[in-house]
Amino acid sequence: MWGNRNVWIILIGEGIAGLGLWTGIIGNLEFMQEKVPSDFVKALIMSAGLLAGLLIGPLAGKVIDQSRKKKVLLFAGLGRMISVIFMLIAIQTGSIWWMVAFMISIQLAATFYFPALQATIPLVVKDNDLLTMNGMHMNVATISRVVGTALAGVMLVYWSLGTLYWTSMIAYGLLFCSTMMLQIDEGETLLEREAKVRNPAKSGGFMEVFPVLKAYPAVTMTLIMTLIPLLFLGSFNLIVINISQIQDSAAIKGLIYTFEGIAFMVGAFLVKFISKKWNTATILFSFAGFVAVAEFMLFFAESTILTLAAFSVLGLSLGCFFPTAMVVFQKQMPKAYHGRFFSFRNMLERVMFQVVLLSAGAFLDIIGLQSMVVIFGTISLSLTTIFFLQMKKRNIVLDQETVNSV
Repeated sequence: MWGNRNVWIILIGEGIAGLGLWTGIIGNLEFMQEKVPSDFVKALIMSAGLLAGLLIGPLAGKVIDQSRKKKVLLFAGLGRMISVIFMLIAIQTGSIWWMVAFMISIQLAATFYFPALQATIPLVVKDNDLLTMNGMHMNVATISRVVGTALAGVMLVYWSLGTLYWTSMIAYGLLFCSTMMLQIDEGETLLEREAKVRNPAKSGGFMEVFPVLKAYPAVTMTLIMTLIPLLFLGSFNLIVINISQIQDSAAIKGLIYTFEGIAFMVGAFLVKFISKKWNTATILFSFAGFVAVAEFMLFFAESTILTLAAFSVLGLSLGCFFPTAMVVFQKQMPKAYHGRFFSFRNMLERVMFQVVLLSAGAFLDIIGLQSMVVIFGTISLSLTTIFFLQMKKRNIVLDQETVNSV
């Protein structure tokens, strides 16, 4: 795998782009903290982009399945660069509406980029390398998140807010250049697309993913399981802002991202060894339960030590959970449906993010952080238990042979 130039291009490109993404996200939080006092209004602004991505998701899935993955990645990368221009205008004018335009455009680009990337990975590595590749890809993304947030913190001290977005623009430009160097062999896929009459999966619409999901209950169960961590992730940035206010510390933001990021990398590294002793279901359900534990721990948000411990538990859990779930999707879902499936998954996540983001914003204004995390922890633990019982009742097996076609 490590002799494959495409692997290095994807990982290096992700690292560079991640720096741009996270400097921009810290810039977003800083801009909103200055301009928007209400947590609920902050949530509304964040949700605007998610809603736009949700609406365009079906089209994105169909385009990805019917187009060369590299071309989709390039156009999405170009869209990211254009979106930064809107945020630079927002800073110059002090307008929240330009920030909303930025949120919408960057999410539209992401709606095409991430499903295309997830569909590309199985084309450039062998099936038995997928867990390693997914773990490394997520680790690189996490390293860039830790470095990006730290870099953004330093830049805010010494330079203007606009500098963060110029850094993002440069990073996205480098990602665009690295994507151009990808060499993806899609010859077989393209031949199948030419024979649409014989292979309706290639010419069918977005809705055809649903009958396929019914045929693969392990994929459906794993897809539902991935919604549990989103209770935490959907409200992550709002929680970080609130903890910073509770502890009256700006430095805690960087520490939270650092501890969570390092723990995630440890989890993504360890999961390959854990998978040799535990089956897929044990990994998914165990670490989904630990996400609930992390939420309960934030009841003690006044304590810096317990706060950092909670985010460390979260990071470790996600580092084991998500690479394992991604392998189930990539290996068991027929490749002909990868674009539409990953777009559907992103749409489902966006719906969940919308609900969690708006709910978290309202909860934080009405009942406060500590009561909210108890509610979220109870929901997460309950869902984990319910899904586990359903899996046992329906005899769903998550460890199955790889499926390449239907």
